[in-house]
Amino acid sequence: MNSAYRVIPIDEAALKELRDRDDAGRVCVPFADDEGGAPLRCCLRPGTAGEPIALVSYAPLRRWAAATGVDPGAYDEQGPVFVHAEDCGGPSDGQGYPFARPGVRRTLRRYDARGHILGGQVLELGTDPEGMIERALDEAFADPEVVLAHVRAAEFGCFLFEVRRP
Repeated sequence: MNSAYRVIPIDEAALKELRDRDDAGRVCVPFADDEGGAPLRCCLRPGTAGEPIALVSYAPLRRWAAATGVDPGAYDEQGPVFVHAEDCGGPSDGQGYPFARPGVRRTLRRYDARGHILGGQVLELGTDPEGMIERALDEAFADPEVVLAHVRAAEFGCFLFEVRRP
């Protein structure tokens, strides 16, 4: 993975809030992940069977915009994400691009400093999924207007992780 890019999980302060009430105002309801495999956005890894997790509504651009003092306007959106029900310590170092597997589709959305979408692309991850994401990020950040990118699941639009310019 190119060290020029920072893959950003949901930060600890936001997780604490989401584990109480999510960005849609709903109370968090933890449950056991019976099958495992839920894409956990707190530690950027698939869950394992039996782990206590929660499905919460999360607004990543809204939170970024509030921290930077901008208003993303109509580009603000929220959607479902899985997180551990308790603090998990976050991601381990050196794990590459999370949830990058051959054969899956991802969407990469590019945002400017106002929080407005500058464009996006659907990625069909083939035999080199990390390389494909890396090349898409290189292309996105070649535009000096791009300050961050969101990687999402193409089929459901679920937020997977954020990448920021160094």
